Amino acid sequence: MSERRNWQPQPGRRADWPESASRPVATPLQPSVVYAAESPDALDAQYEGRLAGWTYAREGHPNAAQLAGMIDALEGVAGGVMTGSGMAAVGAAMLGLVQAGDHVVGADQLYGRSLRLLAEDLPRLGIATTLADATDAGAIEAALRPETRAILVEVVSNPTIRVADIEGLAALARERGVALVIDNTFTTPRGFRAGEVADVVVHSVTKLLAGHSDATLGWVAARDADTAARIATAVQTWGMTPAPFDCWLAERGLHTFPLRYDRAEATAARLADALARMEGVARVLYPGRAEHPDHARAGRLLQGRFGNMVSFELAGAAAAGAGREAANALVRAMPALPFAPTLGDVGTTLSHPATSSHRGLSAEGRAALGISEGVFRVSVGLEEPDALIAEFEAGVAAARAALR
Repeated sequence: MSERRNWQPQPGRRADWPESASRPVATPLQPSVVYAAESPDALDAQYEGRLAGWTYAREGHPNAAQLAGMIDALEGVAGGVMTGSGMAAVGAAMLGLVQAGDHVVGADQLYGRSLRLLAEDLPRLGIATTLADATDAGAIEAALRPETRAILVEVVSNPTIRVADIEGLAALARERGVALVIDNTFTTPRGFRAGEVADVVVHSVTKLLAGHSDATLGWVAARDADTAARIATAVQTWGMTPAPFDCWLAERGLHTFPLRYDRAEATAARLADALARMEGVARVLYPGRAEHPDHARAGRLLQGRFGNMVSFELAGAAAAGAGREAANALVRAMPALPFAPTLGDVGTTLSHPATSSHRGLSAEGRAALGISEGVFRVSVGLEEPDALIAEFEAGVAAARAALR
């Protein structure tokens, strides 16, 4: 015990890796918060870009750079930056693009926290916002003002699975000199390479890209160098940098991403068809189905990649006072499927937007978006399709019984 109490750091302690003639197959995890420079001149050279190197983990670290480069390659862009969450990526994009006195137009169907950012947080900072229908480029155009600097949309909306008019919005943004910001989380670069048309692309890497519900991360990239520099500075200044371990976990998940996406997408199509046949389901929202309101656009834009996200509404659950009882019954009858406010895991997850992602909206606000107590969002995973369909048959049957 006395030796432990009397231990002192050794002067000149170094953290060099042991030399090896071979190299690691897996990317090393580097959790160091700080990096020692050779001299003040060398540190100046790093900050000025004349020498490559790391200084302080909030300003970047090897595991973040490795992961960002991999996502850059998927999206076909360069210079992407990792953030501590998907919302940090959205926030950094806004900080890099707009300031007090500017105006932002957002899709009226977005992730709940993105809607809150637009409706409450940006206006509090002196940035005006307007929400409009992103499936109609004309509606977005009507919302533009002379001071509009950015348009924020999702390719496929959360949780209503509507498909934005990306082609029309990209043309509009170019014509009016406004930055088009695309949240490509649902679709992923496997379904649509947003980097080819957007000025700024964001991802919640937490979801499909990492894929295992064990890392909270975001990624943001801008086409314009000045915008990219402002975004990177905002990430550093506002402390949005992610932890090395999360980046290391996400990199491991990213190696299997194409396989996971393809398998989940195929199962999602089967589940959507099965749900549509079930008595007790009022409607199914999946872009691959012919009755989807944006089916034709999805076919052109996504080229047959309709994704792993399915939403549906229980029949009769939109009636006042009936929906919550049916929703509870469905979830309780499906204990094998996690009821959790997330998506993109290897396993299927079930979420209820009225009590999770969109709980911050009023009941009237949710109704305007088509989100009743009977609406569920399904992130399809890697289960055997027939077994998954059987789970939903049991859940829908329980919901029907609760409504009798």
